[in-house]
Amino acid sequence: MRQYSIHREHLDRLERLERLAKRFDSRFRMPLIGVRFGWDGILGFVPGIGDVATTLPSVLMIYEGTKMGVRRRTLMRMGLNTGLDLTVGAFPLFGDVFDLHFKSHQRNIGLLRKDVLRHKHIRSFQS
Repeated sequence: MRQYSIHREHLDRLERLERLAKRFDSRFRMPLIGVRFGWDGILGFVPGIGDVATTLPSVLMIYEGTKMGVRRRTLMRMGLNTGLDLTVGAFPLFGDVFDLHFKSHQRNIGLLRKDVLRHKHIRSFQS
């Protein structure tokens, strides 16, 4: 299999989106328990507005994925993760506990990275 070098622009996008995913899913750590959470978990407590606001980074990831030429299948899976997070997150308390464990932004960035690096026959030397 022939290897191609990845454009620096794609790596920069992935790194920026990974930082965003970390901020929204695992930026903070609960003392003593050690559970990681991010702005998604905090903003999710604001009824209605919080769940919609935390969906915007996922929409950005899907948009960036289309710009990088990610397969439609991957974009659909990212959309399903986002929709599930938005739907379940709408339920008070249960949705907040779900967000602590599901971490849709990190799932989406994992799908994005895998598709960009593996399915384009591209190998990252930074991973």
